[in-house]
Amino acid sequence: MKVSLIVAVYKNVESLRLIIKTLKDQTYKNFEVIIVEDGNSSKMKEYIETIQDLDIKHTTQEDLGVQKARSQNNGLLASTGEYLIFIDGDCILYSTFIEGHVSLAEEGSVLSGRRLNLPKNVTEKILNNEVNPFDIEKNLLTKYLYLAFDKETRFEQGIYLNPKGLIYKTFIKQKQRNTSILGCNFSCWKKDMMTINGFDESYGETAVSDDMDLDWRFRAYGLKLKSCKNVANMFHLWHKAHDRGDATKQVALMRERELKGEYICELGINTH
Repeated sequence: MKVSLIVAVYKNVESLRLIIKTLKDQTYKNFEVIIVEDGNSSKMKEYIETIQDLDIKHTTQEDLGVQKARSQNNGLLASTGEYLIFIDGDCILYSTFIEGHVSLAEEGSVLSGRRLNLPKNVTEKILNNEVNPFDIEKNLLTKYLYLAFDKETRFEQGIYLNPKGLIYKTFIKQKQRNTSILGCNFSCWKKDMMTINGFDESYGETAVSDDMDLDWRFRAYGLKLKSCKNVANMFHLWHKAHDRGDATKQVALMRERELKGEYICELGINTH
């Protein structure tokens, strides 16, 4: 099965460089990388042109403020894989990340993952090449166990479990888990995303379009949301919180559409 990994970026070349590094060591190999830029940075373009040994596509758009939904729809239309995985440009992947999504993918379902939040000091060491992300992945329960004492890291979300292993099958698979979509780590079949007309671009500079809105729209369409926590793992690099403003009106609009069952959005891939 061919996978399209869609990476949402905005000017942060250093974080993308780390993502590319982890992509070159993925255990699952049949994938393309679609870097969907919410803008058109010359530095981003110059770096992407240097990437070798990966199947890379790069989509851009005019920088008119936060238009993440539109940039993700650009990537959706450029994709050639039958299965899509969506991540953000500040999330570093475990070597088993793509394999994890593929191993749990099923017709009629969407996978929702989580992330381990790295603190500022560890993020800085990674960016300065003092720490290799794979070192944290391999030694999380020994060398980096101290991170468990920082509640903000959500340490348990970084523990990897083999989906074919006894622990996962016996204790985790049947457990009730949070399946709400987190925009930085989820996957679905391309045909399902096309059917609901992709991401809704009407919510402006908010995160509504790639988590809350998609969540109910997928369910209304008849898909089952499943957790891939502890199987498709990633690290989230520390950064200052972004202020997306008050989304009260957008959420109210979303609830109106939900009540009407309008899961095929009006402003999606049909506008491209």
